[in-house]
Amino acid sequence: MKPWNIVARLRRRSRALRQIARALKLFVPMCRDVVKGRYRPPPWPAFGWMLAALAYFVSPLDLIPDWLLLLGVVDDMLVVGWLLTKVDRNLDAYRGWRGFPVMEEGDGEG
Repeated sequence: MKPWNIVARLRRRSRALRQIARALKLFVPMCRDVVKGRYRPPPWPAFGWMLAALAYFVSPLDLIPDWLLLLGVVDDMLVVGWLLTKVDRNLDAYRGWRGFPVMEEGDGEG
């Protein structure tokens, strides 16, 4: 695979990358608000997806072992990234509660 093909694929995946960044940016403040009782009901699916992402990231058992340097790391990035997009989708109610724009399913922005 040529290096410029990877860059083109990453550009096409920018929506998923934005979702990953939003999930990571919003998850900790959401946890704080849930613990302090300011936000109810807790978004349990978001906690579950985040727990799955962390477990996969730290687990020595992967789909592709990490000792296969490039493939193992790419495997981790893809699976954890996919799980974090699931986290982001479950934070829409919290995002609206905080007054941030909620991205609709067909929107390209958000």
